[in-house]
Formats: sequence, C-alpha cells, structure tokens
Amino acid sequence: MRIAIFGAGAIGGLLGVKLHQAGAEISLIARGEHLAAIRASGLTLRSEGQSTAIRPFCTDDASRAGPQDAVIVTLKAHALAAAAESIASLLGPRTALVTAINGIPYWYFYRAPGSFENRTLESVDPGGAIWRRLPPEHAIGCVVYPGAEIVEPGVVAHVYGNRIFLGEPDGSKSARVEALSDLMTEAGFDAPARSRIRDDVWLKLWGNLAFNPLSALTQASLERLAHTPGLRETARTMMGEAQAVAEAFGVQFPITLEERIDVAGKLGPHKTSMLQDLERGRPMEIDALLGAVVELAGLAGKPVPFCRAILALLREVAGKPPVIAAKPGHEIPAD
Repeated sequence: MRIAIFGAGAIGGLLGVKLHQAGAEISLIARGEHLAAIRASGLTLRSEGQSTAIRPFCTDDASRAGPQDAVIVTLKAHALAAAAESIASLLGPRTALVTAINGIPYWYFYRAPGSFENRTLESVDPGGAIWRRLPPEHAIGCVVYPGAEIVEPGVVAHVYGNRIFLGEPDGSKSARVEALSDLMTEAGFDAPARSRIRDDVWLKLWGNLAFNPLSALTQASLERLAHTPGLRETARTMMGEAQAVAEAFGVQFPITLEERIDVAGKLGPHKTSMLQDLERGRPMEIDALLGAVVELAGLAGKPVPFCRAILALLREVAGKPPVIAAKPGHEIPAD
C-alpha cells in the first residue's frame, strides 16, 4: 500500500516508521530542519527501548510523491485549509484521506444522519473551501491517542500509547477502512475499524475543548486542571454544555463526564498542546476544538454560555504575544 504522511512531524514520523515496518511504501511530506535531517540521515524512531531508522522518499513538494492509496494528514487543524491544494495532488480517484487531526473535522456532516447532512461548518471550513478541494468521499475519520516528540531533527521518540480509531463517516465497514485497520494493527497499533467514528471524535474532543483553552488561560497542567476544585468545576461546566450539544446530534458517550476528567488527570503535569503553542507563539487550534462546538450549539439550539465566554477570552489571548518562556514538550494529541 502506498501511503503519504502529510505533516511528518512527531506523530507523522511515528506512523511513518511503524507503517514502513509493516510493509507499506511510505512517502513523507515534511519541511524545514526535520526534512533536511531525514534527507541526510533518514528518519529514526525511538520506541520501547529500540531505535529504528528508515530512509523513505521525503519532500516538501507533495506533487512529487504522486497519487497514493492513502494519505494520512497529521497537521494542526488550522493548517489544513492552506495545505488543501498540496494534499489534493496526492489524491487519485480512490485515495483514502485519513484525517488524523484534533477536533471537529471539516467533513463532520458528510453522510451524517439528520437534517444537517452534507452541511459545512464555518468555524473549521470557511465557505466550504476545504470540502470542495478535498471531497469528503475520500475522507476516513481518525482519532489518534499515542504521544510522541521530535527530540532532534530527524529523530522521533514514541512517548506512550498505541490506540488509533478509524471509521467511515457513514459508519460502514468498508474494504479500505478494514485494510488500513489491518495494516496499522500489523504495525503495532490498537487500530480497530469503528462504526460510530463521530462518537470517538467527541470522546477525545470532550476533554480537549475544556482543558486546552483553560490551560492556555491559566498556564495550568492537566494534573492541576483535573484535581484543583475550582479548575475542575470550570472544566466540568464546559464539558456539560458540550455534552448536551453532542447528544443533540446523536453522539453517545461511553464514559461519564467525571471519568473523562479523571482520564486527563492521569497524564500528570503535562502541558496541553494549546499551551505549548501559546508559549512558542504559534497559532492555536481554537476553532476545531472550541469554536466548532459553539457553532454546533447554535445549530442544535443549545445554550453554551460558558463555552462562549471561554472562547472569547481565548481569542483575546491568541491576539497577544507569548508572555512565558517556551519549554520543551511532547506532541501528545490525547490532551
């Protein structure tokens, strides 16, 4: 299977090496010092006490890789619109587009049951531009839980975790999803094909929509957000509002709100990805993680005053320069 990893940073590098080991023909779309190091010395993965190096095709010009059987996109959500044209150059008529991206995906309402079927969301896809450039019939939903970090250009460390959920937007167990599930399982991931991928998207988002913004506003770790009474209550309020929105669209949560908070707290003194982005002066995934929830609330007619207030505060913070020194951190999308 020919697979391109678009955005081959920490998570993309982890997937690239593991899938290469499982027999896939891998192309890496990367940039900067990381790309230069891969070209010079290959891509090295440190995982479970072992070090593995591969030398796949790598480029910053996706069109050079040609059409693929599957493209796995591991970008930040806000980078997808600018990259859509480049990603499209990798798509053939039957190419699977695996959106391994945090938050509500651009294809969320594609073949979704209910009156909003095939509707686009302004918060994640203004004007439907991504939908048109990357037709949603290519899309496969993907929720990624492993943590990884780039320890130096060309070298990725697998920090923990191996769960990756895959699913068709319409819930079918298609041949392409089953093939990707089998390949990822062979690569060492716990990667089942799921029939309700939107439930999986929301389960991860449920924590991210609260913990990421609150960490950016308070500089608190996940441990403090989950276990400090006032902060936990704030997260609980946001998550309660979001739960009502999700359930209005038919989402089913397999655990309770309190259990979801406890799951995040077990990550300890970890800085969320949004706080790390704020500290480094990088754009934050505001719209995919919280803006989309507020937009969906409007469609569902559900009041979310607390989420709206936090979103307004977060947008104000995003317009300010970073005020604290950046520190090394992991790319752990399971915030």
